[in-house]
Amino acid sequence: MERIWAPWRMTYINNAAPQEGCIFCKAWEENADRERLVLARSEHSLIMMNRYPYSGGHLMAAPARHVSDMNDLSDAEMLDLMQCIRRAHNLLKAVANPQGFNMGINLGKAGGAGIEDHMHVHIVPRWNGDTNFMSVVGDVRVIPEGLLETYDRLAEAIGAGVAKG
Repeated sequence: MERIWAPWRMTYINNAAPQEGCIFCKAWEENADRERLVLARSEHSLIMMNRYPYSGGHLMAAPARHVSDMNDLSDAEMLDLMQCIRRAHNLLKAVANPQGFNMGINLGKAGGAGIEDHMHVHIVPRWNGDTNFMSVVGDVRVIPEGLLETYDRLAEAIGAGVAKG
């Protein structure tokens, strides 16, 4: 029998209880970007890593303002959010070289939103074969790099001017 060692998953297991407050609002308000996995901020939005990714490099873009529906965003906020999505896409293309992307917005519980009250957009890099037998047979995703290692690589690239909006 093969073993998969993933000791960093203990953080997820030990913190399975619902967190107080909104992760996007906390990320915007606090000066703890690495801890909150925030890669970039703009005038009205932020780009951050998903702490529980579908694949390595799974990013999210969210408006700074706590809104649950895109119709609540001003035109300036919507444009800024879209520019952040483009910036996240370009960052991942430059650093991770994916062969494709899934991008999406889940609005409301019935729409699959894990965080219903603060809309956000998922930017998920994909590679041919990244859905392998582990995902299909074992209902397990293997993400080969730790979150903070991925964060550091992406933060260094974005700090160096890679992926301007």
